[in-house]
Amino acid sequence: MPVQVWATWFPLEGKPQSFIQGFPLQELELSAPGQSPFHFRVGKNSIEENWCRGSLENEGRAISWELHYHSTFHVTLSSKGWIGFSKTPHSDALVSGQINLGRRSFAGDVLGFGVQGHNCGYKHRNLWSWAHAYFPRTEGPPSTLEALVYDMPFGLFFRKAVLWHNGEQRVFGNLQEVKRDAKNLQWEFRGATREGFQIEVALDGRGASVHHLPYMKTDCTGNFEVVNNSLARAELSMRLPDKPTEKLRTTLGAVLEMAGG
Repeated sequence: MPVQVWATWFPLEGKPQSFIQGFPLQELELSAPGQSPFHFRVGKNSIEENWCRGSLENEGRAISWELHYHSTFHVTLSSKGWIGFSKTPHSDALVSGQINLGRRSFAGDVLGFGVQGHNCGYKHRNLWSWAHAYFPRTEGPPSTLEALVYDMPFGLFFRKAVLWHNGEQRVFGNLQEVKRDAKNLQWEFRGATREGFQIEVALDGRGASVHHLPYMKTDCTGNFEVVNNSLARAELSMRLPDKPTEKLRTTLGAVLEMAGG
């Protein structure tokens, strides 16, 4: 089936569980390009501007959800008309609602935190690294970092990271990768703005939550493997000239995904 809805459960201990269900293209309802509010609907599943719901069954297992989210920051990482786009309407999202997994149910006014985003393209890239980190802070509002690197035609690469910190956006447009290990799911890079604001980032996706996902090719000719950990760890160091270094760290609040060698 060319339209797929995914849900993946990442327990704190144990291996992730994925639910993938296919639907015929004729059942898809999708908002037009540029239309607001955005919507994606198929079967009992929908993604709307500020909420989503879904219900999936797979090999006797069932999962359903109805979630609402709000945030203070949104960003467009990439917008290439001839390749696609990567947009994040909710970068520092707080999530409320309910999730039902088998006989278990989880509900709350603040059920969790994270990211909600959209990606679009006429086909998947051959290689990419993507990460989002949410850093809770006791002395102020949370900070987020999102980074994306992918291959483009003619041997070119897109590289960008955006930091949201203390109510200010900082864009790093030419990242320098220090380490990229898709096998062990580790990614380290550094970047600097024109004003001299520097960051060094280390993301570690090793552990029981590593998940190998079968992405379907956009022409439906087969699948290829993508590695993801939505309970990854992240450390970020940042500094301005003549200022002390500030560090952020999260042990569960990062998502790291890689495809390609």
